[in-house]
Amino acid sequence: MIPNMKKMFAASWGTGLKWSSVLVTLVLAGVSASGFLWPGFRQPGFGFWLHALPPVLILAGALPFVVRGFTIQNGVLLVHRLLWDTTIPLAGLQSAEVVPHAMSGSLRTLGNGGAFSFTGRYWSKSLGHYRAFVNDWKRPVVLRWPERTIVLSCDDPEAFVAALRQMESPAAHDEG
Repeated sequence: MIPNMKKMFAASWGTGLKWSSVLVTLVLAGVSASGFLWPGFRQPGFGFWLHALPPVLILAGALPFVVRGFTIQNGVLLVHRLLWDTTIPLAGLQSAEVVPHAMSGSLRTLGNGGAFSFTGRYWSKSLGHYRAFVNDWKRPVVLRWPERTIVLSCDDPEAFVAALRQMESPAAHDEG
């Protein structure tokens, strides 16, 4: 691959994420709206806002972490979020492989478990501690470095892995 060439991949939503996002949105909207239905909360005051505002803030807090896609460029992986990009240096990457059911049996230790994405810190017996940028559990790619592991999902996992394998090491260009 030409060193400055960009390779982009979409992060399409899997069925599980679609359903969990709808369910979370409906439950939180219902909790927030229930303040209008309970007689004690009909008068806007501190109790009303204490009841109605947190669910809205939870949804608003989850939205910016949506994973929109990925770009491999100049020795880095960019994870495109709603409002920013997360930059992951690819130096030292030991392996990249499509691993069906990579997140099976995983426990979320810090992060989002289905409100518009599966992102954050996770742990599983097979992967150990890892960071996730996943929208579709059926398309996982596992990236391994000596000190960390990342799981992501994109629209074409095989092409993503092939693009990483074709990438030349950034260190080779620094020596020239």
